[in-house]
Amino acid sequence: MREPGPEMEIVHLLRAVTVELGLHSARFANRNAMHPTDVRALIALMDAARAGEELTAGRLGTALGLNSAGTTALVDRLERAGHVRRVRGERDRRQVVVQVEERAVELGWAFFGPLIGRTVELLRECDDKELAAIRRFLAGVRDAAAQAE
Repeated sequence: MREPGPEMEIVHLLRAVTVELGLHSARFANRNAMHPTDVRALIALMDAARAGEELTAGRLGTALGLNSAGTTALVDRLERAGHVRRVRGERDRRQVVVQVEERAVELGWAFFGPLIGRTVELLRECDDKELAAIRRFLAGVRDAAAQAE
């Protein structure tokens, strides 16, 4: 067995944070009669919108690891619940893209807002060098997880 050093302590802490965030997201899904994949889809759509990207149902499905039938069922379910809408693409009017409804954003902020606020408060306690280190570390972990098989 390896001697746990500061690196492994951070790995275990990151795992614990991941578990807690997953549980928090599951509580949101449960309280709003959603499947956890619905929440992941809304996050993917909001992230894409923030990056100035449009997601078709196909691209959303690929991002979530779903097949075509699963993606259609997901988007239909979210649309029926009033969380998303299908619209013509801004860049290519031939494409149908999925957009998050403002109601879903407000629902998310009502639940996740306090956690986001506390996280921002913690980050404001850090100087620019610390923020750069945190950003570099989290981006590296994200990239490593995305490449893991």
